[in-house]
Amino acid sequence: MPPAIETERLVKEYGDLRALDEVSLRVEDGEFFGLLGPNGAGKTTFISILVGLVRLSGGSARVFGHDVVDDYREARDAIGIAPQEFNVDRFFPIEEVLMHKAGYHGITHDEAKERAHEVLKTVGIYEKREQRFDWLSGGMKRRLLLARALVTDPDLLILDEPTAGVDVELRHDLWEIVSDLNANGTTVLLTTHYIEEAERLCDRVAILDHGEVVTVESPEDLMDRGTDTIYVTLEADLDAPPALDGYAIDAWIDAGRLAVQVDDGGAVAPRLLRDLSDGGHEVVDLEIARTSLEDIFVDLTERSGGIS
Repeated sequence: MPPAIETERLVKEYGDLRALDEVSLRVEDGEFFGLLGPNGAGKTTFISILVGLVRLSGGSARVFGHDVVDDYREARDAIGIAPQEFNVDRFFPIEEVLMHKAGYHGITHDEAKERAHEVLKTVGIYEKREQRFDWLSGGMKRRLLLARALVTDPDLLILDEPTAGVDVELRHDLWEIVSDLNANGTTVLLTTHYIEEAERLCDRVAILDHGEVVTVESPEDLMDRGTDTIYVTLEADLDAPPALDGYAIDAWIDAGRLAVQVDDGGAVAPRLLRDLSDGGHEVVDLEIARTSLEDIFVDLTERSGGIS
């Protein structure tokens, strides 16, 4: 099976602006892949090329082996996209909106209606099927965009900021829905500003900045680039940190606690406790804080040229 997405030296230029600068990415069939980057990084341009809204300037892009230019229809039929912006026909009941979408892809009327009902049940708004888009709440509109992406039963689901502006409960509902879809074989490409979303859902993430790929790694491997901070509460406050040679990157006093920056908090904590005990310090509490994916993201994008 070819990869779900494969781009080679993909370029998009708008006059003097190079929105994508030789982007080479490979997303495997069945993968949950995150595309992260600050505003202006090129994420939307990348997606727009895959779905045929923007024509590439150079390089190549394929969806399940279908070239997005030469085999446009086959590539587009494999994709379902839930965009960030609401772009739904407001004059029809949402059931008909979904049926129209299915019809564009050659699905018969009866099957389109069956699929519309199925995906509305999947996203939890079946009882609203006869309402128009404008009558839905913001959260229901987000659910409808996901339903519209699913009505053609795509092999590749693209989610562009799917939980932007929704409450925590709905965010978790959508996470569960797309996780189940992925578990059942649908490849998912996610763009998000919620780093927690990528950390929780994605097998791998690519970080884009200024149109270039900064890195492609699993969230766990990215976080391994960071450091841990061990916070120790002692019976008696310290005026200054003790000498912790050989494993401490840095140490300081933070709100009365001893803070020790290390590469691997879990491995180092027993040694730190022994050293503190040998030094006559009684430990009351210990906490290990790991560098978050968000910290790593900010560090990488700042190093690549700054957040725009």
